[in-house]
Amino acid sequence: MPSNEQRRQAAKRKLARQLERRAQRAKRRRVIGVGSAIGGTVLAVALIFWVTRTPPEPEAKPLEIPTELAKPAARPSPLPQKVSCAYKPTEGEKAAKDVKAPEGKDVAATGTVKVDIEANIGKLPLTLDRSLAPCAVNSMVSLIKQGYYNDTSCHRISTEGLQMLQCGAPNPDGSGGPGYAFGEEVWPELTYGRGYLAMAKTAAPNSTGGQFFIVYGNAALSPDYSVFGTIGEDGLKLVDEVARAGHDGSFDPNPGGGKPKKEVKFTKVTVS
Repeated sequence: MPSNEQRRQAAKRKLARQLERRAQRAKRRRVIGVGSAIGGTVLAVALIFWVTRTPPEPEAKPLEIPTELAKPAARPSPLPQKVSCAYKPTEGEKAAKDVKAPEGKDVAATGTVKVDIEANIGKLPLTLDRSLAPCAVNSMVSLIKQGYYNDTSCHRISTEGLQMLQCGAPNPDGSGGPGYAFGEEVWPELTYGRGYLAMAKTAAPNSTGGQFFIVYGNAALSPDYSVFGTIGEDGLKLVDEVARAGHDGSFDPNPGGGKPKKEVKFTKVTVS
């Protein structure tokens, strides 16, 4: 039978084993807890990265521009050889440059006029057609001879829906005019297409002035803008490059488009 001393020694050994087992369990719990914390931190960091990462930029869709020139515009019925044009002063608006309105009597309504635009992007050859819009051609020739279009920029380009480059404003923001306006020379069957030159206007009738636009692609417009000629294919290719460079969206949503990212500036415009 064990003595009291033996029983005390056995109890001490048992207690020591229990304390050792408890220490081992506590150590294991600490290891597991740290591992879980590390795993949770890694998961949290991964989740934050997944949520906050910048998505890749979608690739820009290439601009689609028709390559075929539109069929030349033609009036259903020819005009008489001479017409009268009414160039009326614009109320409350002075001429942005010191120019005078052309004479409006006995204006020729037959024949063409060659115009050369020297621009920073290259040469833009134009052919103005008096049979389409004699008053517009008469006005443009007069303004060209007075130096109105020299040192002006094309302030707006549109690439979606209406594909055109708008030019002829004396001021970089697209404002200003020659100090006069005249009526639109249009007909119900008039349509617009690649290569056309057309006069810009406001929503009001008889508001055609000095600004014009070059149609380089699609243009589903109502017949409200006077078509007065065409631009040569070499010039169109230069305009295509301007269109592909895009715009700053400063005219969106109305009237649409923006300032060309590739600047177009006329240095000198002459009648051939």
